[in-house]
Amino acid sequence: MSRFSLLILISVALSTAQLDRIYKIFHDHHEEACKSCLPITPQSGDVSVEVFQVLDLPVNIHEASLTKTERGYLLKLSLANSSELKIIGLRYSLAVIDSRNQLQPLVNRTEGFSIPGYDIKTLTFKSPIKFKQKDGERLVMMIEQVISRESIWEVVKAKDALEAYARGDYSVTPAVMRVANQVDARPGVEIRYFIRKP
Repeated sequence: MSRFSLLILISVALSTAQLDRIYKIFHDHHEEACKSCLPITPQSGDVSVEVFQVLDLPVNIHEASLTKTERGYLLKLSLANSSELKIIGLRYSLAVIDSRNQLQPLVNRTEGFSIPGYDIKTLTFKSPIKFKQKDGERLVMMIEQVISRESIWEVVKAKDALEAYARGDYSVTPAVMRVANQVDARPGVEIRYFIRKP
């Protein structure tokens, strides 16, 4: 074997050893990182949630799920703000639709947060939800109220629309009423209110 061939063989062997060493460093580090992440986001305990979108509200939910924790399930969702106003909270209903398409209310809560205008944020609400899923049941959520410092958007007859959705009647479109937020408004700011007719 020539000296040149021997040099190529040695350099390939050294390169392979170095690659193996680099792979081992990244692989071991990745495994440790994954071990530390598992308790925080247990994917196996997630329960998907259907979303009944109310198109006239200034926010839309793109994904929703319940994540299982020791204290109960936590609601996680991706929320998009389609208005120029900063949204500071909302009220939502979470219900169970059984195998006969009957609606069983689960929770109705108001949650506070902050999303700037035209922004998207993933939120996990910290109030635990007690829930045990049975065969043939599915979950559905609906936003009933959206709050900014200037305005409040309220869904009119939200329960009726959600019950129709559970029965498979998607023709019921809930109306949204927008009023001035006189509680959270900043002093000296002129507020106008609008009522959107169905």
